[in-house]
Parts: sequence; structure tokens; C-alpha cells
Amino acid sequence: HCNFEFDLCGWKQDKNDDFDWNLRTSTARKLGTGPATDHTLQEPSGHYIFIKSSFLQLPGHKARISSPVLRRKNKNCKVCGDVVLAGIENIIFYYHMYGAHIGSLIVYQRTTLGHEKILLNLTGNQGNFWQSKALILAGDSDEDFQVVFEGIAGKGPKDGIALDDLTFSRDC
Repeated sequence: HCNFEFDLCGWKQDKNDDFDWNLRTSTARKLGTGPATDHTLQEPSGHYIFIKSSFLQLPGHKARISSPVLRRKNKNCKVCGDVVLAGIENIIFYYHMYGAHIGSLIVYQRTTLGHEKILLNLTGNQGNFWQSKALILAGDSDEDFQVVFEGIAGKGPKDGIALDDLTFSRDC
């Protein structure tokens, strides 16, 4: 589980992208950009990660952040949910995508050999509030893997994408 209150919890900025996800609070936000509070604490002082379109990022520029490597063959995975099916992992996360010219949020599952599978692709304004998604991670391989969140800059300078409370159903 990562709520970003202290750090990135082992999530790493990808080197093959155009800019980075930033750890921030709503107290640091400029008028009209980002959520009014984080999801975890529901307070302006709470932390989340965020990208925004700006003059530094052209439309289409990408920011990518990757989870720690999840081990497929680890027999000591801790079960955090009520039901865990063999070979299926789940991730639950909260996102905030608001703005007239917002870009996209794409979630990938990437194997250690670099093969990527799109799990989710959201584009455009999703509303000025936190929403959650639960995704099933593909269980069709014995390869270790990572989850990658990719934010793509849109055209509006006040538009942004925020993520908070990323939770895996198993800690492998």
C-alpha cells in the first residue's frame, strides 16, 4: 500500500519518459490545478503524486512511474483481500483527472523482459473528485512484473492528473 504521505514507497520514476510524477500536497497547488485534498487524509496537507500540463510539457509528453517488482513465484505472499484466486493479482488505486483539455492516464503491466500490456486507458475530463479503479493483473505468465502508471500531458495549462492510495491485494 502506498499513500505517498512520506515518500514514493519504492515506486520509481521511469528514465525513458519526458518528465516526472511529483509528490505534492494540495496546499502547494495553484488555483484550478489538482484536487483540493489528497484521498488518504482528505486534507490539503495530505500527499499524492501529480502531473500537470504546462509550458514545460508539450501535449503528448509522458510521465511514467513503476511499482517495485512483484514476484510471481514467491510462496510467502501475504493475502490482504478476502478472496485471492491463483495466478490473479489485483491493484486498487484512486485518481483525479480534471480539466477541459486533460490528457490520458494509462496503466500497464510490464514484465521483467519489458513486455507491456495495457490494463486501463482513461482520456479526458473524469470529474473534479477522487475516483477509484480496481484492476485485475494478468496471471498468464510466470514472469515477475511491475505496474506502470503513465500520465500523458494534455493541452490545458491548468489540467492535471493525480494518483493516491495505490494498493496491491497481495504483497509479493
